[in-house]
Amino acid sequence: ATKNRTEVTEFVLLGLSSQPEMQPVIFGVVLIMYLMAVLGNTLLVLVACSDPKLHTPMYFLLSQLSLIDISLTTIIVPQMLVHTLSVNRTISYNCCMTQLFSFMTVGSMEVHLLGAMAYDRYVAICDPLRYSSIVSHSLCLRITLTSWVVVSLNSLLYSVLVTRLTFCGNKVTHFFCDITPLLKLSCTRPVVNEMLIFTEGVAVVVSPIFFIFGSYVRIGIVIAHMHSVAALQKALSTCSSHVLVVMFLFGSLVHMYLKPSSSYNLEQDRQVAIFYTLISPMLNPLIYSLRNQEVKGALWRLFRKLYLRQCPAWISHNTCQ
Repeated sequence: ATKNRTEVTEFVLLGLSSQPEMQPVIFGVVLIMYLMAVLGNTLLVLVACSDPKLHTPMYFLLSQLSLIDISLTTIIVPQMLVHTLSVNRTISYNCCMTQLFSFMTVGSMEVHLLGAMAYDRYVAICDPLRYSSIVSHSLCLRITLTSWVVVSLNSLLYSVLVTRLTFCGNKVTHFFCDITPLLKLSCTRPVVNEMLIFTEGVAVVVSPIFFIFGSYVRIGIVIAHMHSVAALQKALSTCSSHVLVVMFLFGSLVHMYLKPSSSYNLEQDRQVAIFYTLISPMLNPLIYSLRNQEVKGALWRLFRKLYLRQCPAWISHNTCQ
């Protein structure tokens, strides 16, 4: 690690494009998407915390997912915006490793939260009478804390192994410090790192995918035997938002990380990375609010409450309504 630090003290992040005329366009588009992601997820957290009707395990997990999305974009996008309009796109070695650890921890945590949300939907649809006794706030809190410990240790292991690599260059073909482009800069083939991605990494990160798949197989069986149209519509409405988010996120993650290093295409991968670091966090609040009647109702009550507070004292309450 000492030798590594003396040879490479900083990295150069090449960003999304090397064309100068594209930088203002990229800056504007990314800034708008970042603000939408942060504001949308913040609003979802406020609604879930302020509305008593949403004080349920499902919306506790949803608020945690929104906090994760805010953290994920904030770890990456502000620095990306600075580099977009800057000639100097360097990042120190220590900051790069810190960003790698933070991104891997938060990104892995999002996968685990989606797995916990799949379990919540499974119990709600397949065993609704015992839902309140099985899925509780304490259970969700234990799942969340345990997941944080597991993903933090997993990310720490990856980060330590990356610090032990010897780099032959410092130009990272990406807009943030991700493990794939850093492995590409290694002078020797990082066999241990690649083995961990396909073994320990699969166990920690990809196992929730199989858990979600199994949950929805059971949910599908139950839905297929439903005779009530109202119950069927409610079940589909409950699961549709979660299924969309899972498909968007896991599709890009599998494309990025679960393939041999020989097939890595860094130019293509950094375009795909925009999807799960920015587009997905921006779309998640829209998906959960537009396709969820309870969230839409809570948003309406929140806006109505804020509007009534802004009414001047000389206007009657009926007028404000």
